[in-house]
Amino acid sequence: MEEAGRRLGHIFASVSSVLCAGSTTLDVDAWIEDKLLKYDLVSKSKGYKGLYHHVSCISVNDVVVHGIPSKAFILRDGDLVKIDVCASWKGYCADMARAFFVGQGEGASEGKRLVEVAYSALDKGISKALAGNHLSDISAAIQEEVEAASFGVVRDFAGHGIGKQMHEEPEVLNFGKPGRGPILRPGMALALEPMITMGSYKIKIMPDGWTAKTADGSLAAHVEDTIVITEAEPKVITRYNL
Repeated sequence: MEEAGRRLGHIFASVSSVLCAGSTTLDVDAWIEDKLLKYDLVSKSKGYKGLYHHVSCISVNDVVVHGIPSKAFILRDGDLVKIDVCASWKGYCADMARAFFVGQGEGASEGKRLVEVAYSALDKGISKALAGNHLSDISAAIQEEVEAASFGVVRDFAGHGIGKQMHEEPEVLNFGKPGRGPILRPGMALALEPMITMGSYKIKIMPDGWTAKTADGSLAAHVEDTIVITEAEPKVITRYNL
């Protein structure tokens, strides 16, 4: 898993080079697919449930998660783009998501604080991923950080356990009270992924059955890291070369 994270981190380190106004989200997905092949990584989303046909989810502006790459979706200066990729190396998975702005448009300044808080909330959650803590200590820390900034925490989706499969138990909520749920033990692997909104936390699923947008049309941010619980500090395996 650590090697999967290292290789995936290399890809994310250069993905911003293809996030240009005029490019399509399908162009970006094709670039990522080429890089996965180069790094000998296997996509865990392509073929998911026999329905999904892409190696990434690319969610722009008010799309929270699960945006489907499309040749019809053309990126514009200032767009807030969230890219989510899960891939495996020798059968073991790493899952990560990052938020980017296209160019230097005004949308970037509008959403800058939102993205900063998403990353801060992720860090707060990771800081609670300690052996002996409860799972919900992570959830509570994320919620506290987000709501202190007056942003919304999406309730409809969550982080998850990860290993040989992309989604494993347990579900890792981004909200809740501390001191609840399983006790964290060394060796557990989790994908933490705050999904936050500038307005209401309520979402709506689009007719394609995948794309999740904010119900009020406000901007959304999504970031994710894969971590492993250790005897000491949590090991973040998706932050190599970033």
